[in-house]
Amino acid sequence: MPADSSLQTAAPTRLPARRDDLLGVEPYGAPQIDVPHPLNVNENPFGPSAALAADLARAVQQAAAGLNRYPDREFTALRADLASYLAEESGIPAPPVEAVWAANGSNEVMHQLLLAYGGPGRTALGFTPHYSMYPEYARDTFTRWVTVPRGAAPEFALTPEQVTAAIAEHEPDIVVLTSPNNPTGTALDPAVIRAAAEALAPRAGMLVVDEAYGEFRREGVPSALELLSETPHLVVTRTMSKAFALAGGRIGYLVADPGIVDGLRVVRLPYHLSAVTQAVARTALAHRGELLAQVAVLRAERDALVAWLAARGHVVAPSDANFVYFQPLDGADRHRTWQGLLDRGVLIREVGEAPWMRVSVGTPDDNAAFRSALEEVDPR
Repeated sequence: MPADSSLQTAAPTRLPARRDDLLGVEPYGAPQIDVPHPLNVNENPFGPSAALAADLARAVQQAAAGLNRYPDREFTALRADLASYLAEESGIPAPPVEAVWAANGSNEVMHQLLLAYGGPGRTALGFTPHYSMYPEYARDTFTRWVTVPRGAAPEFALTPEQVTAAIAEHEPDIVVLTSPNNPTGTALDPAVIRAAAEALAPRAGMLVVDEAYGEFRREGVPSALELLSETPHLVVTRTMSKAFALAGGRIGYLVADPGIVDGLRVVRLPYHLSAVTQAVARTALAHRGELLAQVAVLRAERDALVAWLAARGHVVAPSDANFVYFQPLDGADRHRTWQGLLDRGVLIREVGEAPWMRVSVGTPDDNAAFRSALEEVDPR
């Protein structure tokens, strides 16, 4: 049979054109390198205990029996568990189920917020340095993203006056504050949050306070959750990736007025939170005593690491997170420092403006390895 001449002469198929604003853009991603001491993405270094792992396995097995059916679209049991946890952790009255929302990591929570409340013709305001994904959420949702610098290093503080002036200048629809902030680790004065809320109220703007690292804050540092009852346009986001050691589980959540949550129900993808995810999250919440005890260990390790770096002469930002933001001695080449640490099996992150670097708080052994490697790479 003769060959099909039409197939022989057909022009090569061209791939569909990507959006113009995405041309040449690289996807988000911190290095994932197999090293003995991975301290670059702020993970909780403590894996689940044998008891928790066994309970997780049972919960997943039970969920697996019904995976032919769609999950609870409103995940009401998980939302009730999260509300109970927040009341216990922050001392606030338990919010109603309708005020709590969850998604696949706080990344998806933030993405949904900008889908529902950002968009063409709307502006979101942030303060640099900040988490690198914020402008990407804005880009994906066609929301205009503007920024204003934080205060001087190493505190990177924000004042009520700074925030109020930035809101007056840019007239944003959404303001994103982060406490503790990534990458600096610094927490906000509640007066800053109140000032932002007051400045946004006349224009019906939304204030988002990202508390992904909230459980690691030092004793006496308040949570923005305490302001929810008096601030209906406030949204507080959290995650189970850090304090609950569930980075692989992908569970983030928020608390807000139920009317705001209703907007997220419109833009979420159908059945976005799988039955397995819900089961894993609820099981971890049931073990919160064990998991938050690990948080206490990490806080102590963090404070010791900050003190050690400062004693060596490093410039260090005060940290309320599970990581520490610091500079090599005498402003040395941070990439050389990063590579030297990597050569010794310790992976940290070059993030923000040079010469700043960020090291996650690991196990006592991880932290000892970091200190030993840094003494070799960046001697006094």
